Amino acid sequence: MGDVAVRVENAKAVIDRWNTVFTALSAEPRRQLVVSLSDAPPGETVALPESARNPNVPIVLAEFRLRLRHVHLPLLADCGFIEWQREPFVAARGPQFDEIAIVLESLQRTAGDVPDSLVVGCQRLERERQSRRR
Repeated sequence: MGDVAVRVENAKAVIDRWNTVFTALSAEPRRQLVVSLSDAPPGETVALPESARNPNVPIVLAEFRLRLRHVHLPLLADCGFIEWQREPFVAARGPQFDEIAIVLESLQRTAGDVPDSLVVGCQRLERERQSRRR
């Protein structure tokens, strides 16, 4: 395979991975879980559903658990971002976790530059912005 063909294949693979990362981050419970796992020591598990829940948003717990088990957790696990189990109901970092965590970590580091419309109401970014102003 020539250099051009290799570059094209590599480009397609990178595009696919970025699309996967942004799809995975397109739902709040998945973002919350990634943040919770980022805060936990590597190799540790986090409790579910608590670690995937935004404390500022009311939920119906049974429905939330059902959506986690059938939508959010399988999507993250299929991409290699997390591993999870039903009993006990926990999640851990998967082999590709760094691919997704870096996006949210980058946002936190630049919280002062993020438009207010994406910060106000987001506890984590609000807290990060406040700590950088001190």
